[in-house]
Amino acid sequence: MQQIINFIIRHKTFLLFFLLFLLGIAFTINSHSYHKSKFINSANFLTGGVYNSFNNLSIYFKLKSQNNLLQEENNHLRNLLFNSKHINNSVFSDSAYFDKPYQVISANVIKNSYSTKNNVILINKGLNDSIKEDYGVITSKGILGIIDNSSRNYSTVISILNTTSKISAQLQKTNHFGSLTWNGEAPNIVQLIDVEKIAPVALGDTIVTSGRSSIFPKGIPIGTIKDFELDIAENYYAINVKLFNDMTNLEHVYIIENRDIDEITKLLNE
Repeated sequence: MQQIINFIIRHKTFLLFFLLFLLGIAFTINSHSYHKSKFINSANFLTGGVYNSFNNLSIYFKLKSQNNLLQEENNHLRNLLFNSKHINNSVFSDSAYFDKPYQVISANVIKNSYSTKNNVILINKGLNDSIKEDYGVITSKGILGIIDNSSRNYSTVISILNTTSKISAQLQKTNHFGSLTWNGEAPNIVQLIDVEKIAPVALGDTIVTSGRSSIFPKGIPIGTIKDFELDIAENYYAINVKLFNDMTNLEHVYIIENRDIDEITKLLNE
């Protein structure tokens, strides 16, 4: 306290001048509208900049929670999308008559492989989240693979970049379908085989899931036709499909549960 008093005594002249200077500025601002408006604009600029910086910092730290929120909203929208397709294919129009078979769950990729012949992806959802074998996995751009095995908190996904993978797919503009496979070469190109020669195949056509399995709903994007050839002996097309997904850069994914899969499987087995 004594040091503060000593400081004031030593610098009393300067402090008095500074106080009078501030009072002069205050009187000038209050008595002149031009100066007052300039002062307010400057103050708003400074405080606005400070608040904007704090807001940007706050937004940065909230990115994770915002991403989680967006994922949940996407889940809801995809649930509506998949189930509306199921309903629209029926002769009834009232959704109250139907159970909605598809449930979408968000997850994140923990480990991704794409450079071997039989690539597997690890995600952060498992049995505790009701994730089981044979659930489909997609991204916002298209299909990714099928759940192969699950522990309590994690699951492995057989990637579409796996030489053992086989998924039913079709031309978007028609119902001509075949099997989606991978030859183990380029990570952005897969193969659609066994497409009948009567199919109107053209470069750039979109390939989607066919809905002919209990794993994926119909119409999920896969990619576009890069090139194709007709096997004259077999009367089938072999088509190279350029994927919409960048399989080397994966983070957020969606798991598709078909709640009717047990019933469908049991019926087919019988």
